[in-house]
Amino acid sequence: MLKSLYTSATGMKAQQIMVDTIANNIANVNTAGFKKTQATFEDLLYVTYKAPGLERDARSTPSPIGIEVGSGARLSGTTRIYTPGVLEVTNRQLDIAIDGDGFLQVITPDGSTAYTRDGHLHVNADGKLVTSAGYILFPDVQLPRDVQDVNIDAEGRVTGRVAGSNSDTTQQFGQIELAKFINPSGLQSVGGNVLRTTDAAGQPVLDNPGQQGIGFLKQGFIERSNVEIVNELVSLIVAQRAYEVNSRSIQASDQMLQSATQVVR
Repeated sequence: MLKSLYTSATGMKAQQIMVDTIANNIANVNTAGFKKTQATFEDLLYVTYKAPGLERDARSTPSPIGIEVGSGARLSGTTRIYTPGVLEVTNRQLDIAIDGDGFLQVITPDGSTAYTRDGHLHVNADGKLVTSAGYILFPDVQLPRDVQDVNIDAEGRVTGRVAGSNSDTTQQFGQIELAKFINPSGLQSVGGNVLRTTDAAGQPVLDNPGQQGIGFLKQGFIERSNVEIVNELVSLIVAQRAYEVNSRSIQASDQMLQSATQVVR
C-alpha cells in the first residue's frame, strides 16, 4: 500500500507536467512561428517477484508469464512538433514566411548564432533587418535610409529602390540564408522565438531558399503557430481526469492503510 502511494504520486506529477506543456501551447497560440510541444512519458523501474520463464513445478514446466509490479511514470522528454502553421496574409513588405523546413539565422546579444521561424522583421537604427526581439539577421541585410519598395523574393534576395533613382532601377541589398537540421526537435528553446543548436540537432545545412529542400520565402505573409486549440483542450481534459484518478488511487491506498492500522489496534 505504501508503494501504491508513491506510484500514484509519480502519475500525478507526470500529469501536472502534461498540463504545464498544454498551457504553454495554448498561451502561444498567436505567437508567430511557434511550434507546439508534446510531452512523452516512460514507465519506471519494475519490481520482479518472479521472472517469466521460470520453472513452475517439479515437472520443469516454464511459466509463460511472470510477476512484475511497476513503480509509476516519469517524463522522458518534450518533443517539438514541426508541422507547418497557417500562413496569414499581412501585405507588409518586411514580413516573410518560410514555406518549408528551414530556419532564419540570427545573432543574439552574446554574439552566438540562433535560429527562428518568426519572420516578422523590422529595421533597426543601423538599417539592418532584425527580428521582433531585436536579433540581427545573419548574414546581415543592410538597407539604406532612403530605401523604397523593398522586395524579398522566394530565393531570399532583398532588393529595392533608393529615393531619387529611376523607377525601373533596383538594387540588391543582401541575401537571406536559411538553415536546416536533420533533427529540429533537438534544438533548444531559449525564449524570444529563438532556438539554439545542440549535438542532438546535428550540424545545420546552410543554403539559399529554394535549395536542397530548405524551403522558399513568401513576402507579405506570417506563419502562425501550429497549435490547434480543440486538440489542446481535449488533451487538457484527459490530463485533468488522469490526475484525478491518480489522486483517487492515493485516497484508496490511504483508506486501506487506515483499515490495516485499525485491525492491529
